[in-house]
Amino acid sequence: MSSTLQSPPALLAGEGLPRFEAITPEQVSEHMPELLLHLEAELDAVEAALAARLAAAGGEPLGWAEVMDPLHRLGERLRWSWGVVSHLTGVCNSPELREAHAAQQAAVVAFGNRAGQSRTIFEALRRLQAQGGLDATQERILAAEIRDMELRGVGLDGEAQGTFNAASQELAELATGFGNRVLDATNGWTLKLTIPEEVEGLPESLKGLLAEAARQGGDAEATAADGPWLLGLDFPRFGPFLKYSRRRDLREIAYKAHVSRASGESDGNWPTIERILTLRREQAQRLGYGSWAEVSLAAKMARSVDEVEGLLEDLRAAAYPAAEKELEALRTCTARHGAPEAADLKPWDVSFWAEVLRQETFELDSEALRPWFPLPRVLEGLFGLCDRLFGIRIRPADGEAPVWHPDVRFFRVEDAGSGEPIAAFYLDPYSRPGSKRGGAWMDECLVRSLDAAGRPVLPVAYLVCNQSPPVGDTPSLMTFEEVETLFHEFGHGLQHMLTTVERPQAAGINNVEWDAVELPSQFMENWCYDHATLMGMARHWQTGEPLPETEFAKLQAARTFMGGSATLRQVHFALTDLRLHSQWTPDCGKTPEQLRREIAATTTVLEPIEEDAFLCSFSHIFAGGYSAGYYSYKWAEVLSADAFSAFEEVGLENEEAIQETGRRFRDTVLSLGGSRHPSEVFESFRGRSPSPEALIRHTGLVGAKG
Repeated sequence: MSSTLQSPPALLAGEGLPRFEAITPEQVSEHMPELLLHLEAELDAVEAALAARLAAAGGEPLGWAEVMDPLHRLGERLRWSWGVVSHLTGVCNSPELREAHAAQQAAVVAFGNRAGQSRTIFEALRRLQAQGGLDATQERILAAEIRDMELRGVGLDGEAQGTFNAASQELAELATGFGNRVLDATNGWTLKLTIPEEVEGLPESLKGLLAEAARQGGDAEATAADGPWLLGLDFPRFGPFLKYSRRRDLREIAYKAHVSRASGESDGNWPTIERILTLRREQAQRLGYGSWAEVSLAAKMARSVDEVEGLLEDLRAAAYPAAEKELEALRTCTARHGAPEAADLKPWDVSFWAEVLRQETFELDSEALRPWFPLPRVLEGLFGLCDRLFGIRIRPADGEAPVWHPDVRFFRVEDAGSGEPIAAFYLDPYSRPGSKRGGAWMDECLVRSLDAAGRPVLPVAYLVCNQSPPVGDTPSLMTFEEVETLFHEFGHGLQHMLTTVERPQAAGINNVEWDAVELPSQFMENWCYDHATLMGMARHWQTGEPLPETEFAKLQAARTFMGGSATLRQVHFALTDLRLHSQWTPDCGKTPEQLRREIAATTTVLEPIEEDAFLCSFSHIFAGGYSAGYYSYKWAEVLSADAFSAFEEVGLENEEAIQETGRRFRDTVLSLGGSRHPSEVFESFRGRSPSPEALIRHTGLVGAKG
């Protein structure tokens, strides 16, 4: 009889870095049910032990370790395994994996509901809370756990709870279906361009990307110079095409395809949108709330729908007149060029003419700047900034960890003073339209904690972007916007990785209110406009020449260009989301789209076209975590702009003061995570409550209002 112990299947490891290549759709189908059976049995045991303790008359007080630690271990095993599956569906999607994920999702949701609705656990948490004697972090964790259980229906009985759970299951399935239809619609549309006139105005980098797409689509001889070129709706191709194509007819075709994604009668998201909104409203009412927006805000920094509406109205009032002036400037520009669209500017004209006007006003060509932002140099600059501000060293550790794609890199983070390891992260930088969802995000791989043996577990982050990939021997040459995106996601990563909170329920981004969680990410974007940071990393990939000072000055000057329109666009999204979840009902006499178009009357300066079905691809609120929370971007931007102004106040050239302020930011915002309320954390760093003045100044809206 062999004494060799077999290692568990990769999906059930439950700790350490996942062996991504071994986690196949077959593993998901076979081992997720097995894991859930084990977890059900362990939950039974935890409940039995707690029930016995609760029933004991005059017994010893409950201890944190006997209540919270086993619950965390249970949750962490599920988070680890299902988290890897969810991660892979985002970065390595395939029909087989999608099917395996969908088949297990209901069981995962059901287990979450069972744990979240355990009366025994709920009573144990309340007993623990009533006993007192906890530190501030424990009290905050406990209050959040109790609130979350209440929001998951722990107070519902019998049939009401069964209906609540069935709706939770359906909502999870609807969200997955919504996201898949957006992905399919994005991947399912292409436009083949075959003659030079059709790519007139496009920069060489974009023509190279379109030719690469054509080669992958079967045109083996496609070249950047001679085509054919294949346009798609993924942003690295679609965004620049809209900005640079001189063919208005092709811009119109691409724009209409983009804004109408997943809106078809037979395979579109319209019925899903109404069903999701209806179910969310019903769930809110079952929990005793008036709307889903109230449920969402119960766990946010903002205290009410009215408070959020107030912030959005302040921003709308400042941005609307600025956006009107910007649109008029575009019309003047088109007329100056004798363009036929001068009399009737359309949404597919805005990006193109904004770029023309930007180049004329600032003589700034963002495509021409790409050679100064090769990814390796940008990473050097980002890592150097983190060393300077936060006292950390980041070193490549490729080959030291399993990866899910050859393009993925692995890095380790150390304290610059002691050399002690702090954390690690994966970076998956490039667009892969066929298998990777669009956008950019940070997610948790491992959370700072202690394992069952009391050994420290260091945090590990996933950092995922969708920038232009290398073409041939040319490295990934980034637009300035892609540089900003990388800095943004790295800000999230820093809060996850630099936490010093020992309790995992409040470590890093855990237990941070959703409308405050964007603070570190948006804060990091500001450094892209800092002279020392930008000029330290902007080097031509071939010659090593630094970015000319004149170009940096143009970037600075152009920072607030079209700032009114950009702010108004975010207000439109945020207000649409908020009112869909606070005002819309199935019997209100209008569709969600009609409500959105009413809102557009005061939040857009160009009316949405008839084909605009943006809601059908609004994955943030229908397939992500932002329902009744999209306003969080602007809410947190107030915090992040004010935080950065602390560095401006001491002087960005004052190295000693900058480092001192950076360490204070690390010791508060990045360190304390969810262990304290965001208002308290912010005041610990800033010495006062947040003010919107810095944001209005940074976005160039000072004096625009009224």
